[in-house]
Amino acid sequence: MAKHTIRIGTRGSQLALYQAELTKKNLLENFPDINVEIVVIQTKGDKILDVALSKIGDKGLFTKEIENALLDNKVDIAVHSLKDLPTKLPEGLKLGAVLERAEFRDALVSRDGRKLSELTEKDVIATSSLRRKASLLRYRKNLQIVDIRGNVNTRLRKMEEGYCDAMIMAAAGLQRLGLDKYITEIINPEIIIPAVSQGIIAVESRINDTDTDGYLQAINHTATWNAGEAERSFLRTIEGGCQVPVGCFSKITGKHIFLTGFVASMDGEIYLLETQDGDIENLKSAGEKLAEKLLARGAAKIMEEIRNL
Repeated sequence: MAKHTIRIGTRGSQLALYQAELTKKNLLENFPDINVEIVVIQTKGDKILDVALSKIGDKGLFTKEIENALLDNKVDIAVHSLKDLPTKLPEGLKLGAVLERAEFRDALVSRDGRKLSELTEKDVIATSSLRRKASLLRYRKNLQIVDIRGNVNTRLRKMEEGYCDAMIMAAAGLQRLGLDKYITEIINPEIIIPAVSQGIIAVESRINDTDTDGYLQAINHTATWNAGEAERSFLRTIEGGCQVPVGCFSKITGKHIFLTGFVASMDGEIYLLETQDGDIENLKSAGEKLAEKLLARGAAKIMEEIRNL
């Protein structure tokens, strides 16, 4: 009798492949009698490397082609960074599972080991994120910030070649690739609030694929799922994305969740920050209430002005 095979669709970057391999490992640990294959699929975000993310558009930038393969039954599941996955998924697809969350905060990587507080107006800091840029300018107005694209190793090489003096990156990506030595410091969320669902690996699947559901239920990490649900509910309600300086993170203690979120103008001059607590039974409601607080303070106007630039 032939073994059951699960085909994983993924991007081809080193980090994406790590995430796919970790998903494969989790599946095989729970179901040693199945086959798991990894299928590499190139996305729009992988093809356009010379334009800032905020200028391309963020609707499925790193996910659409993989999702199409999933819908066409060319793969059985798709593995993404959850922060890249739009809150509204294509018809016929769903979030099937998440793996245990890694470090959720951002990290500073500097050429000479200086920390953020030690950088001056003469130093150039690179980031591809409007969220990080707005937060940095709020922290210190005179910082020089430039865009940077490419995978983790490409960015590190660009810095070493003199493109910039420091970079802000997701700490989880560096840690997962064994590049901890490059981390100068983990940045306090009081300075830069992380992206929604940062540090979470997502497994997307087809609705009504009950065979695959059984496998995914075994690898789903409940606490991480709860955090992701609350944070994505916030993002869905506020209708933010990569084109807007918006972020959120959660802390879960027992049956209690505490959320912190923000929306800012591009220059960080306007910075709206709110918190919301709730219970595990009403995760989505807590996220929605957090978004509604920010919307009541003018977040929608800020986001509209940014999108019209």
